[in-house]
Amino acid sequence: MHIDTKLPKVGTTIFTVMSQLAAEHGAVNLGQGFPDFPVPARLVDALGRAMQAGHNQYAPMTGIPALRQAIAAKTERCYGWRPDADAEITVTSGATEAIFSAIHAVVRAGEEVIVLDPCYDCYEPAIELAGAKAVHVPLDPATFAPDWDAVRSAITPRTRLLMVNSPHNPSGAMLSAADMQALQDLLHGTDILLLSDEVYEHIVFDGARHESALLYPALRERAFVISSFGKTYHCTGWKLGYCIAPPALSAEFRKVHQYNVFCSFNPAQHAFAEMIEAEPEHHESLGAFYQAKRDRFRERLQATRLKPLPVPGGYFQLVDYSAVSSLPDVEFARWLTVEHGVTGIPLSPFYAAPPPGQRLLRLCFAKNDETLNLALDRLSKL
Repeated sequence: MHIDTKLPKVGTTIFTVMSQLAAEHGAVNLGQGFPDFPVPARLVDALGRAMQAGHNQYAPMTGIPALRQAIAAKTERCYGWRPDADAEITVTSGATEAIFSAIHAVVRAGEEVIVLDPCYDCYEPAIELAGAKAVHVPLDPATFAPDWDAVRSAITPRTRLLMVNSPHNPSGAMLSAADMQALQDLLHGTDILLLSDEVYEHIVFDGARHESALLYPALRERAFVISSFGKTYHCTGWKLGYCIAPPALSAEFRKVHQYNVFCSFNPAQHAFAEMIEAEPEHHESLGAFYQAKRDRFRERLQATRLKPLPVPGGYFQLVDYSAVSSLPDVEFARWLTVEHGVTGIPLSPFYAAPPPGQRLLRLCFAKNDETLNLALDRLSKL
């Protein structure tokens, strides 16, 4: 039987491909972005208590009230504005589900969504499944900063949504206050909505401030702002996140969410509600925790033939491998895994049209010291 695929450009994700290759060859996997160190003890204990207490059935569709209230209070502490826990916060099955639900809540067939390349690989399939078109605007290939004039030029009468991501995956670049002002100016007087992917919001370095869309009233009134518990609390497998959006957008978002997953993992919601209130120092010190890992990783990379690029935020390190090889990035990533036992993620799958001659690989430093040291020992032999 012939199946006419709805996603002809989509195959197995590069993350799955490289992780499988790493397992086959016993490579140190610095590819897929997940920590290999423990979840906070309080969170694990709270999860167990929640299950023992019987919180094992469906949660409310929007998330349990205690968690939504905790998110509201945390948002106020972080960004000086408190969302309405009932009307503006929805707990989701991870940030990927939130991105999918937000796109499908507001984007119609024939409309356009502007994405900034390189961008995370789940964006475009969600746009295409909505019958819409992803319009790719490249970031600066050296600094990964946006060109707002190029973004403005990409806007048409069909533009429905603009997607931004800060701290940025895969580069670690961050939007500045000037960028946020330019974004406000760009969207002023239009009906274009904003999706702000902020899953690395607490992993920010060198004393910088995360410029959340929630800090800017003119942006948050038209934005879906998406966060991830998995990234913040080292538990990506729990698949829990949330979306903050104004009431009218949240109402549309929930129409999709309720028929997509209906609700999200109930006992974990109780655990996160407790964790946020009892241990706020975890997310408050997360930047310092990862900055120490970043700095140690970068220091040892200096002794290799790989050139590390700046990392303002997030837990990925881009390296320029042009001194090692002239192979295209997908081939280089495979060669490095098979021949030298270290797995990274090539950048070209994050682009519609990669910059010619780009020789960059993404390495994840959200790993324990033993993992990073083993990888660095192998990289030093390149």
